[in-house]
Amino acid sequence: MITSLPTDRRVVVTGIGVVAPNGIGADVWWEATRAGRSAIRPISRFDTAKYPTRLAGEIDGFEPTEYVEQRLIVQTDRWTWLALAAAEMALADAQFDPGEYEDRYRLSVITASSSGGNEFGQKEIQNLWDRGPIFVGAYQSIAWFYAATTGQLSIKYRMKGPCGVIVAEGAGGLEALWQARRTIRRGVDLVVSGGTEAPIGPYALTCQLRNERLSEADEPEDAFRPFDARASGYVPGEGGAILIVEALDHAQERGAPQVYGEIVGYAATNDAGNPMHRSTDGTQLARAMSLALERAGVGPDEVDAIFADAAGVPEADAAEATAIREVFGARAGTVPVTAPKSMVGRLYAGGAPLDVAAALLAMRDGVLPPTVNLDEPAPGCELDFVRGEAREAALDTVLVNARGFGGFNSSLVLRRAAA
Repeated sequence: MITSLPTDRRVVVTGIGVVAPNGIGADVWWEATRAGRSAIRPISRFDTAKYPTRLAGEIDGFEPTEYVEQRLIVQTDRWTWLALAAAEMALADAQFDPGEYEDRYRLSVITASSSGGNEFGQKEIQNLWDRGPIFVGAYQSIAWFYAATTGQLSIKYRMKGPCGVIVAEGAGGLEALWQARRTIRRGVDLVVSGGTEAPIGPYALTCQLRNERLSEADEPEDAFRPFDARASGYVPGEGGAILIVEALDHAQERGAPQVYGEIVGYAATNDAGNPMHRSTDGTQLARAMSLALERAGVGPDEVDAIFADAAGVPEADAAEATAIREVFGARAGTVPVTAPKSMVGRLYAGGAPLDVAAALLAMRDGVLPPTVNLDEPAPGCELDFVRGEAREAALDTVLVNARGFGGFNSSLVLRRAAA
């Protein structure tokens, strides 16, 4: 039973699980990310000859049967398989076994989703069109659903506290982590949070092309160039990160092996009046950044690095650069800015949790991963980008930005966890 606890409980991250195009497992992925190894390549899972976008960040070597029971594989989508795998890794990293926890109502799951189960939906739609409604499986009703991953995780680990899913496209991953923090401050001890995505398939790609932001480049090094003078859009990627978000006092009491960092501030805004609206002034993103810093009790002069949303779309990149200058003023040209997602593509709901994982490991190791394919900043985007190779840096406070199609803006502040 959840009882009243102090509303100022400190909330930290104690476990990281990653399934990404440039690495399965946090250690493998982090090594590749620090080295600047890109995983953007031609799509291999279907024939893209008739599609203008033919590149993506695909995960190679992922075998779902290593993480998911066969009966669940036929009931769920690849996006959920990736989350189940990442959650298993994150719990192992945190050295937390939900099966040994006495009060399951103090354990929760809160994830983000952008488009749900695309691959499963594709198969069932084809069955409907080609063979008729009798051939559409019963699991279509749940496998595609945004909350399917949250549901499967909560069932697997018998986590019975308040659970949920956030749907805010690329911004949803940060909102899920902040919602996890709120849930802990209301009496839960530990939350499995973050997000994954699997948006690489004929149906999914067709839907994404409607936003008119995908790159049509033929070469991987040209496909996703955030803030670069030759930016021409982005390419999708799959995967993401699942994090173990935990009350600091609970982590200390059980002897958690590590505390990666503390979640201290967050804000969300919106600048869209219709789905195709594109803000070009960065006002609402700047507001989200300022509010997140204010709620964290942190001034712009205390931020050691920024993990940018990095849309790869010229006007969107310019808007983010403008927002950073508005918030950081004269210091905007000296605070390091990086976008490791340039190596994997935009992972939608999985992208922001992966950036948070990168920020936490960057604080742990004192090194910022680079932004790849950023050769010459576009006019209006002249910031202190980490380019070419990783940069050593003392990191105590990091700001992570995320935006979602439809006008979603969010910013999260992470701090090195002090005793």
